[in-house]
Amino acid sequence: MNRRQMLKVGGSTLGAMAMTGCSSSGQSGGPTRVSMNEDFAFDPETLTVNSGTTVRWVNDSSVRHTVTAYEDEIPTEAEYFASGGFGSERAARNNVSGGLLAAEDTYEHTFKAAGMCQYVCIPHESSGMTGTVTVE
Repeated sequence: MNRRQMLKVGGSTLGAMAMTGCSSSGQSGGPTRVSMNEDFAFDPETLTVNSGTTVRWVNDSSVRHTVTAYEDEIPTEAEYFASGGFGSERAARNNVSGGLLAAEDTYEHTFKAAGMCQYVCIPHESSGMTGTVTVE
């Protein structure tokens, strides 16, 4: 095998390996991952998942973040979600420190109701740290 053929085969293998982790449906057996970073952003910012998918937010920075659903921006039949286990947006906003995730902390929520769910990191809302999960 010459160098060009070797690079072609190696590149194809790497491409296939990279694509394996690109599914946002959580079908790989584990939760779909959303990173919270020091740029005050959720990555990815928008996500489309199937009903029944668990999303895991991971704080990949040294800055503390929250995951807080906008109560008026989730489907009526959807379960409210917020780090800290709050039952409403108002409760989460009244006790921000109770929902803060430190470096490497995680928060998970399983989405069951179809529709669009918008959420925010309360301390970094003014920096535009918001996200959307669309459930199909």
